[in-house]
Amino acid sequence: MKSMSNVDIFTITKELDNLLTGARVDKSFQPTKDIVVMRFHVPGTGRIDLVMQCGSRIHTSQYPLENPTTPPTFPMLLRKRVKGAHVESIRQHNFDRVVEIRVKKDKYYTIIVELFDKGNIILLDDENNIILPLKRKQLSARDISSKREYVFPEERGINPITASEEEFTSLFEDPESDVVRTLARNGLGSLYAEEIIKRANEKVELDKNTPNTELTQDQLSGLYSGFKDLFNTITDGEIKPQIVKNESKEDVVALDLVKYEDFEKTHYETFNEACDEFYSKKVNTDIKNVKETAWNKKVNKFEKRLHLQQETLDNFYKTIEDSQHKGEVIYSNYPTIENIVTVVNQARSKDYSFKEIGKTLKNAKKEGMAEAQIYESIDKFGVLTLKIDDTTLNIDSKLTIPENAENYYEKAKKAKRKTKGAQIAIENTKKQLEEIKAKKDVAMENISVPKKRVKKNLKWYEKLRWFISSNGFLVIGGRDANSNESVVKKYLEPNDIYLHADIHGATSTAIKLNGNEVDDTLLKESGEFAASFSSAWSMGFTSQDVFWVHPDQVTKTPESGEYLAKGSFVIRGHRNYIRGARVKLAIGIVDYEGKRIMAGPIEAVEAHCENYVVIKPGFTKKEAIAKKIIHKINEDDLLTLDDIIRVLPSGKCDIDEEYHQRKKYEKN
Repeated sequence: MKSMSNVDIFTITKELDNLLTGARVDKSFQPTKDIVVMRFHVPGTGRIDLVMQCGSRIHTSQYPLENPTTPPTFPMLLRKRVKGAHVESIRQHNFDRVVEIRVKKDKYYTIIVELFDKGNIILLDDENNIILPLKRKQLSARDISSKREYVFPEERGINPITASEEEFTSLFEDPESDVVRTLARNGLGSLYAEEIIKRANEKVELDKNTPNTELTQDQLSGLYSGFKDLFNTITDGEIKPQIVKNESKEDVVALDLVKYEDFEKTHYETFNEACDEFYSKKVNTDIKNVKETAWNKKVNKFEKRLHLQQETLDNFYKTIEDSQHKGEVIYSNYPTIENIVTVVNQARSKDYSFKEIGKTLKNAKKEGMAEAQIYESIDKFGVLTLKIDDTTLNIDSKLTIPENAENYYEKAKKAKRKTKGAQIAIENTKKQLEEIKAKKDVAMENISVPKKRVKKNLKWYEKLRWFISSNGFLVIGGRDANSNESVVKKYLEPNDIYLHADIHGATSTAIKLNGNEVDDTLLKESGEFAASFSSAWSMGFTSQDVFWVHPDQVTKTPESGEYLAKGSFVIRGHRNYIRGARVKLAIGIVDYEGKRIMAGPIEAVEAHCENYVVIKPGFTKKEAIAKKIIHKINEDDLLTLDDIIRVLPSGKCDIDEEYHQRKKYEKN
């Protein structure tokens, strides 16, 4: 896969600096061993995911990558150190393939993204010391290890943004090089080296393989002119992000290039968007190949087991057939075999050794004695090897002929008994093989086509917590301190009802009555909503008291000498209580001003949805529970995992399997 050039990185960092400066750092993830995703919250825009791949690329992305269930060490450290920090700047270091992301929390931190060679991602403290690298490296001039001072790679090539004509022309003093190699080796790469030459050719005639020693002053001036023409376009921000392709090549570039003038072009608003489209699908293919290899190993394990089991069963059948046949051969040639066994036993009675007996039988066979023609050998234990027609028999001279035959029949019986176990084992393995193949097919299908995360135009109430009661009233609640303020100051009207769980850390909830009267059902459902979206959920409570008051009892004015934090309010007068409100929610798709996901009290969701999932405080992380929920309720591929996660309460959850089993039983 193509790695970003110095020019690409210059362009992308300018966009990222404009987009993310001031943004708040959210979580970090590590989908693969060399990809780290940092999530930012941009005021007025929302979530932005930044993908950083060692030695390859850095850009924002709308193609979510699947994350491991257990986060690796590096993203966990990023979460600990820089989550909640604000971005100060994002810049390219000296026009090199190195990006510096500077953020401020309790102190300054810098995330270094190295995009040369195999690359690295490194977290630095405010004194430029390494806290943790994604990859530890011991190099001759650089020690990329924890607690070491970070040293930037040695500067190579020219900085085209600041370079003078004198600096540029001095590049061509190497007598052993030519034009294209000189430009390429000085930080411009082959693509932009050839582009500069093509632009220079608009003024002077110049072959890219011209030796440096043969360059004229006019040609050097033409090269500098092409050089400035290219980079003035970039520094002036006159970029035209595009993906170009023909029958044999595809590339992503930030501006129109002479080299690609005959290519098919797809233009994008930003270079980040173009890079996202170019890289994300290719990376998804790489990830698919890695996962397919892993799945194939699992499949091969069962296929090998099945092959060995089938081979074993075939050997049992062969043993049965062979042993039964040998028993029959013994009885069919009873007199002949008995004669040679008698000879052996008579010789043994005269103190001849088995070795001496063997020599005598071998000589007798050579001399043409009829009884000795079936003889092959005899071992030191007196076991004869006889060959009758095409069948080789082992006959113990110490046993009778029927006993020797019975040994073969018994061997056949044992093999026959073992075939039943082998057949059961084969059927079990076949079943396991089909199951693992089915799981592989599902897994590969899920990652075969990356799904772009499209920002939805949310209704005003979807930016808050909300649900529609079973009798049709809209109930809203705050998601955080800011939205708690909005619920009271912007949306709470004189005829509404205000609710709050009687616990620190809860949503400000408002029932939008629109001139109607409140009833017990509406209060009960709203109380459960307020209880569930409170700290009672993360504490694992099953019920929580909730109070309700009229809007004129809610004020932002504290008592003299007191201070109210953002999102907090003072309640004046009598409070009405809903005791033991249930801490439990249902999630489903409702048709309310169009189809959309809703999380609310069970009875409310039940009234508006045929298909829903009931959740309770539990032990499963949001991402994992969201995957289970989306599998159960996602009609017409309407939802994404982010949609599910957005409506979940704070804290871990579990699906209430007992509730669903009871409902299933009641239906039947």
